[in-house]
Amino acid sequence: MKADILTEKHRLGLGGVAIGTAFEALTDGESYEVLQKAWDLGIRYYDTSPWYGLTKSERRFGNFLHGQNRDEFVLSTKVGRLFVEVPESEVPPTMWQAPLNFDFEHNYTADAIKRSIEDSLERTRLNHIDIVYIHDLSEDQVGDRYPYFLKQAREGAFKVLSELRDQKVIKAWGMGVNKIEPILDCLDSADPDICLSATQYSILDHEDAVDRLLPAVKKAGVKLVSGAGYNSGFIAGRDRYNYVKVIPKGMTEKRDKINEIAKRYNTTAVHAALQFVLAADEFVSIIPGASRPKQVEDNVKALNEKIPTDFWNELKSEGLIYEKAQIPN
Repeated sequence: MKADILTEKHRLGLGGVAIGTAFEALTDGESYEVLQKAWDLGIRYYDTSPWYGLTKSERRFGNFLHGQNRDEFVLSTKVGRLFVEVPESEVPPTMWQAPLNFDFEHNYTADAIKRSIEDSLERTRLNHIDIVYIHDLSEDQVGDRYPYFLKQAREGAFKVLSELRDQKVIKAWGMGVNKIEPILDCLDSADPDICLSATQYSILDHEDAVDRLLPAVKKAGVKLVSGAGYNSGFIAGRDRYNYVKVIPKGMTEKRDKINEIAKRYNTTAVHAALQFVLAADEFVSIIPGASRPKQVEDNVKALNEKIPTDFWNELKSEGLIYEKAQIPN
């Protein structure tokens, strides 16, 4: 990275999807309990987005963090959608359980990026954003308009974010997406610092990333952050996979097998999943979300747990981890 924003103390962060009411209608009070627990346990990297809860997550992070010493934490948010307040009857259907009254449009032009950052600063009440991710510029989000929006970003977002970084308005930027191709496309035509790879690298699904994504970012000198290292809770036993209810064929059996082996080594698949992501040199941080303080505590425990080398070797010998994937020492 052109600026080493994320250091050893940021290897475990807190993601803002759950705080944006992705899975349940978390109250303000419940979200602040999660944020306070994260702060008390030493977590100093926080990731949010105006998309989460239709601006609700950003506001909640801001309400908590604006009272902290700004030099003590790193905050990332996202651009790519613009929001406008609407009557409750006009709020579009989304994945959020209790969103605020906003509608949105995708927009990756230079002017839209500048406006989005200004809006985020107003919502969070912070004096600067450390990392800006270009959000959901990916076929799974914009469909067949991907080539159109990619061209828009190449002429707008990519250039203006590099300019804002050079002007020290932001410290770093990159893609924040669920797929590999948008990161590769960005590397081909711009100079990002760090990318949020949400769902492409987990203990359950990582072969494609090992073969295509990791070599590309390594060559470009770009670092990665993992946004969904638990496959949005599936590894922890939730009935969802990467934010949807459709479970890919074979994944339940694979998860159960890893859990079975983990028990013999007095660990869990969740703890192994966190350590697996961070074992890859290209990943500088993992940012699991949390809807309860206990989940934050467990993530910290997972980070610090000593998992025997024999466990990792057994997963490889059973074909549960790709032979080319890095594993913890």
